[in-house]
Amino acid sequence: MKASPTLAGNLQAVLTDLIELHLQGKQAHWNIVGRNFRDLHLQLDEIITDARLFSDETAERMRALQAISDGRSSTVSSGTSLPEFPAGLVETTDAVDLVVERLNATVATMRRVHDEVDEEDPTSADLLHGFIEKLEQYAWMVGAENMKATGDA
Repeated sequence: MKASPTLAGNLQAVLTDLIELHLQGKQAHWNIVGRNFRDLHLQLDEIITDARLFSDETAERMRALQAISDGRSSTVSSGTSLPEFPAGLVETTDAVDLVVERLNATVATMRRVHDEVDEEDPTSADLLHGFIEKLEQYAWMVGAENMKATGDA
């Protein structure tokens, strides 16, 4: 099977955001300070590892479909839907919100392209399902750091 330009473009959008998520995760990992530093530092390692793995799986799927994957820095910086991560040191409480925002943005890209991907290539859509599940779990787990117990579900 050869990917249509639409499928290739949709998978490229996912690839771009996953690469950017990895890079921003490293930026956060190196520059967070404050309460629960170590826990967030280690949790970011998990997210970074999976973002790299997911980007590799996406790029390799693209190649299997005879589409060209583009992970160059200029492509990633100009094509990502993720907002830029702040420079300098970032308090862990702020970093939690920033990381969750970026996880959610990456998932939003996957959900936006999902139906078109599924229509042409259910196998690629299956990859997206697994990525979405894991990234949403990370968003919940990281975000729980700043949540307050209210007794409501």
